[in-house]
Formats: sequence, C-alpha cells, structure tokens
Amino acid sequence: MAFEFRRFSAVLLMAAMPAALAACASSEAPATVNAGANRAAVYPDITAIVRGETQQMSDEEASNYQASLMALAHRRKAGTISEAEYRRQLAELQALRDNHGKATLAEIEGTK
Repeated sequence: MAFEFRRFSAVLLMAAMPAALAACASSEAPATVNAGANRAAVYPDITAIVRGETQQMSDEEASNYQASLMALAHRRKAGTISEAEYRRQLAELQALRDNHGKATLAEIEGTK
C-alpha cells in the first residue's frame, strides 16, 4: 500500500511539473529590467580592438622626462644649480604631476 502511494504521488508530481514550469515562464521581461538594454538575440563582438580615450605617453616621451629629472638631480648634486632654482623646477614638475590628470579628464569630457 505504501509503495503504491509513493508511486501515485510521483506520478502526480510529474504530471504537475509542466504546469508549474509553464506558470514560471513569462514572455514579458520583468519590470525591474533596464528598458534601454539591448535585447537582440545576437552576441556582442568581444574581439573588437579597444582603444583608449587619449593617447598614452610614448617610450620616447617617458625617457625624455626621465633624462630631464636625472639631469636636474645631477645638476643639484654637482652644485651647478641653486637650491632655489632646483625647488622652482621641482615645484613645476610636481604641479604638472598633480594637475595633469584633472586637465586630461576635463579635455575628454569637454568641460575645458
């Protein structure tokens, strides 16, 4: 008797499963989904080459800046440049360092 009851409940469960799954499936997107999202059935192209918004510093520019900083340090160490001139040039380079990111962002956003 217990075996047949289990078999009967399993049959009922299997018969009710498609109806339960059909009730869960909906052809409409839920209201919480972004309405502006692309719902195309086409996959995006992830092999496209991604380019930066601005150009990066070239190796030549980096080596020029490094040479400039090294020359400034050597001139200070050798005593061929005054401490005041060294501080002025250092402050100029530090201002460039601190403001370059903000200036570039303003240029990209068009708020400059």
